[in-house]
Amino acid sequence: MKYSIIGIFAAVIMVFSVFAATAFETDSKVNRYHQHIESRQPYEGCSCDKSELCTHLPLVLIETEGNTIPGEPIVDEFGNELGYVTTAENEEMVASKISVISDETKNHHPSDKPDLESNILIRIRGNSSRYFDKKSYLIRLTDENGNYQNKEMMGMNPHYEWALHGPYLDKSLIRNYMWYNIAGEFMDYAPNVRFCEVMINGEYKGLYVMTETITNGDDCRVNISEPVDGTDKTGYILRLDRGSHSEIRNITTFTNYTYRNLQKHDIEYPRSGKLTPELAEAIAQDFSDFEKSLYSYDYDTPNYGYFNYIDVKSFADYFIINEFTSNYDAGWLSTYIYKDIGGKYKLVIWDFNSACDNYAAYAVPADGIQMQNVVWYFMLMKDESFDNEIIKRYKKLRETYLSDEYLNKYIDDTVAYLGDAVERNFEVWHNTFDMKMLKPYERNIKSHEEAIEQMKDFISKRGAWLDDNIEIITQYGHESKNKKFNH
Repeated sequence: MKYSIIGIFAAVIMVFSVFAATAFETDSKVNRYHQHIESRQPYEGCSCDKSELCTHLPLVLIETEGNTIPGEPIVDEFGNELGYVTTAENEEMVASKISVISDETKNHHPSDKPDLESNILIRIRGNSSRYFDKKSYLIRLTDENGNYQNKEMMGMNPHYEWALHGPYLDKSLIRNYMWYNIAGEFMDYAPNVRFCEVMINGEYKGLYVMTETITNGDDCRVNISEPVDGTDKTGYILRLDRGSHSEIRNITTFTNYTYRNLQKHDIEYPRSGKLTPELAEAIAQDFSDFEKSLYSYDYDTPNYGYFNYIDVKSFADYFIINEFTSNYDAGWLSTYIYKDIGGKYKLVIWDFNSACDNYAAYAVPADGIQMQNVVWYFMLMKDESFDNEIIKRYKKLRETYLSDEYLNKYIDDTVAYLGDAVERNFEVWHNTFDMKMLKPYERNIKSHEEAIEQMKDFISKRGAWLDDNIEIITQYGHESKNKKFNH
């Protein structure tokens, strides 16, 4: 009898699993790895004597051999940025060493045998985050001769370049981890991430998120074609932001020279070593062809319309996740767009530190629509069919990855997984609760628990408002509003 009951129970579980898999069917082309779900949870069963750090999270040890990590901002007496600290040889990155301890079957200690050892180049990274006490870093793995080498990092596919993000403005500690992973379930690509704890030159630096950078990679990252020698054919990635220090990477496109976009485009891939002036010019012209189509009177016509150039679902999903989280740097800063040879343009999400009303300069209300004002969406949303695609996708996602139930559970389970790493982090960075980083000052969070509740509250209010009002975006595509744009 008991075996019959077990069989019935197993059948019920199987049916439920099939239903859940169908309801949450991923649009991504790969199975997303969620560390807090699939990795071992915290436990107190370690036999160590607690004389050194003991953590269930991967442990990253960086040794700079007495050298200062470059990238600290240099400012004048008025706070104006003059540049960045470099090495004595005027280099932007310094040679160091990294050890990563990440065996998921046991706890990790600084004295353990590493699972990854490598020479690296390292510098401080970020724009505003360079000014935070807790720094974030760009890391490139190298061999003994200084050549880049691809290696697996904490189970993520091999590559030589990694961003080590140190949550500081984000007192929940989980915004980038959470939203990158959720976007990765329904977009073609979002950077993979792993929580870890970091020590630099033996000093504990807190909780970090090891993150894939947005660049080309075989079977990982943005998997696009390399430059074809002797031609102008290549897959490429552009960034809309403040521009690059490498002038060959900075390009001027149609929206720049027509003053429809005051931000700078730069070529993130191909990298400078493979980027010729001729190739940069060809990429600028190719992208301008898309922007000219978008801003022309033929923007919605079958032969010349924008949809011949872009992956419509990618642009709709990018709008939704950034609008849902009120991540309004998107579309003018930290904005990545890519295209393979013969393919269409797609967008990649990046940087959710300021999302969910964590923007430093002012409070972001849970009502209203903003993304229609940014450069490409200003025209895209004049097409009613694009607006309807957003509405359709939004309603589908609210039943799955953007539902209150899914998001609240995701937050709770992630915090539970981090365990005492949260307390260790704030033992070092407790001053973040004393600093008035947000304006007006009453918005500043006083504890990690308050930060979690603030984000949950914003998500609840934001989702409820969008549920009731998402259809208002059709106003941007209404004929009465767009007569001057339509032929």
